[in-house]
Amino acid sequence: MQFFLDAFRWLLDPANYASGGVNPLPIHDRVGEHLLYTVVAVALATVIALPLGFYIGHTGRGRQFVIGFTGAMRALPTLGLLMALFVIVGATVPFTQAAFIASIIALVILAIPSILAGAYAGIESVDRQTIDAGRAMGMTELQVLTQIEIPLSLPLIIGGIRASALQVIATAVIASYISLGGLGTIISSGIGLNDNDRILGGAILVTLLALVVDGMFALAQRLTRRRGTAGVRRKKTNVREQPLGLVAVAAPSAHEGKN
Repeated sequence: MQFFLDAFRWLLDPANYASGGVNPLPIHDRVGEHLLYTVVAVALATVIALPLGFYIGHTGRGRQFVIGFTGAMRALPTLGLLMALFVIVGATVPFTQAAFIASIIALVILAIPSILAGAYAGIESVDRQTIDAGRAMGMTELQVLTQIEIPLSLPLIIGGIRASALQVIATAVIASYISLGGLGTIISSGIGLNDNDRILGGAILVTLLALVVDGMFALAQRLTRRRGTAGVRRKKTNVREQPLGLVAVAAPSAHEGKN
C-alpha cells in the first residue's frame, strides 16, 4: 500500500509538471506524446482496416484468408517488429524520424486485426431480412452498405476500434526502447534510476489513460446502439407508410431471405 501512496505523491508533485524539467519530465508532455502516437496509429489502422472489413462483411469474399492473415499478425512480437523496423527505416532517414516512423508502423500493424475483425463481424451480424428488404425497395449495394449495414453494425465497429486503441496505449510504452517519447520514458527512466515511485507512477498513468479512453469508447458504443435501434424503428415505421405496391414488393423478398 505504501508503494501506491508514494507513487501517487510523486504524480501529484507540482515540480513534475513544471516546464523545463529534467527529461522525461514534465509529465503532461509525455501524456500528450502518448496520446499522439495512439491517435495517429489507430487513425491509420482505421483507414486501412475499415474499408477492407466492410468489403469482406458485405460480400463474404476473402474471409478465410483475412482471418488467417490477421491471426498471424496478432502473433507477431511487437518489440521484435519494432526493432526490425527501426533498423530498416533508420538506414534511410535520420534517427529521430526513424524512431517515430518505425513505432507508428509497428503500432498500426498491431491495431489492424481488431478493427478489421470488428468491421466484418459487425456487417455480418446485420439481420439478412433487413438487408433483403432494403434491396427489394430499390437500394443499390452501396446504399445497403452505407444506410443499413454500417449504421446497424456501428457498436461492433466501435468495439473493434476500442480494442485496438487499448492495445496501442498499452504497447506504445515500448517505443521508449528506441528513444521515442510517451509514458514509456517515465517507466524506463525509473528503471534506470531505480526509482520505484517513478516506475509505478508511469504505470498508473498508462492505466488511467487506458481507462479514460475505454470509457469514451464505451459511451460511444452505447450512444450508437441507441441510435441504431431508433433507426430500425424509423425504418419499420417508414415501411408501414410506403404505398401498398412497394410494400407488396418488399414483403416476398423478405420472405425469401428466410428460406
